[in-house]
Amino acid sequence: MTQPDGTTETILIRGAAIEGAAAVDLVLEGGRIAETGRGLSRAGATVIDAEGLIALPGLVDLHTHLREPGYEASETILTGSRAAAAGGYTAVFAMPNTSPVADTAGVVEQELALGEAAGFVTVQPIGAVTVGQKGERLAELGAMADSRARVRVFSDDGFCVWDPLIMRRALEYVKAFDGVIAQHAQDPRLTEGAQMNEGAVSAELGLAGWPSVAEESIIARDVLLAEHVGSRLHVCHLSTAGSVEIIRWAKRRGVQVTAEVTPHHLLLTDELARGYDARFKVNPPLRREEDVRAVREGLADGTIDIVATDHAPHPAEAKACEWPAAANGMVGLESAVRVVQLAMIDTGMLTWADVARVMSRTPARIGRLAGHGTPLTAGEPASLALYDPASSAVFAASDLHGRSGNSPYLGRELPGDVRWTFYDGVVTVADGGVLDRPGERA
Repeated sequence: MTQPDGTTETILIRGAAIEGAAAVDLVLEGGRIAETGRGLSRAGATVIDAEGLIALPGLVDLHTHLREPGYEASETILTGSRAAAAGGYTAVFAMPNTSPVADTAGVVEQELALGEAAGFVTVQPIGAVTVGQKGERLAELGAMADSRARVRVFSDDGFCVWDPLIMRRALEYVKAFDGVIAQHAQDPRLTEGAQMNEGAVSAELGLAGWPSVAEESIIARDVLLAEHVGSRLHVCHLSTAGSVEIIRWAKRRGVQVTAEVTPHHLLLTDELARGYDARFKVNPPLRREEDVRAVREGLADGTIDIVATDHAPHPAEAKACEWPAAANGMVGLESAVRVVQLAMIDTGMLTWADVARVMSRTPARIGRLAGHGTPLTAGEPASLALYDPASSAVFAASDLHGRSGNSPYLGRELPGDVRWTFYDGVVTVADGGVLDRPGERA
């Protein structure tokens, strides 16, 4: 809670297991972690009993669609920020497919200011690679990098940078300020009219298929371009077994490539398309069980660097229609860590320290975002989440805090629960409830 003099309240968290290790106390004061240890006390502090809870550094999502400006019926920066806080996030990277597209310094600075005004998380804009995301000429990469938003990640997500010459030029350009190109790997010619993963299920349903090679061929091309140029490449929402192998090969060669997987690609398969429920329509599509196993193994062995949500809100009418006409995308901020627990922790493939790495430290490092993904030690920013891994409940519409309800997990039991979120020492989620305004509890 913010005090009358503008300072934040002092908070004493008792008995939290930092990244799943031994339980300790933490004192949050002045926006930072003032002290950690056992048996701590602080006069006048607000005391939070965290016995049985895991303390994670504030989660960082490298792939969020906040829709503002232009598509506020689906989401706004405020509502998306509240959804992020509910999921334990303290920073999100906002994708540029807005209207106008975030391809100029003016637009990214507007997004930054709206995020600051909301106050729930750091909203870090991602700039478009090409003007209007049309793939024809480079956007104002340098101006966005030099702007107050200090953009370091550029992507045409939703569209592939399909022209190899433009992709090469983009990779060359961002080297000057240590930027990264985040590629939506989808060959547009191989996916014309595609409705779901190409395979046995698409053949049975008579739906046009989205073949794995459409993703894998672009990744193969781009890792070679990144190697040739000596620049950083990030692969968005990797989804196939073949893609994992290409990234593994590229890393062995020393290519500066990182990759992300979404929670839904860690858990869900194309079998869900059989019911024609458009909540399960997404790009890239849900893949085969073999692909799910491969991306889980790739995340576990470090081939895949991070988990990113690809949170993609849509109004009800965009999903409540026949499958071919429905929009691609799922909301995922509120459910992400719970799905990762189900797919990776409860199966023994990751530890909670690994979760802190793939959902906080590494995405912050890839995006060059200072002040996030830091250790939960004295002197570091007080951005963290307290998570109850022993909880379990059916995921419901009341768990969603954005403007759209297109979650694939509604009605499904998920483990875990984010109990508290702190953003620079300010409470944004208290006792499992998102506050109306940061720091203002009843």
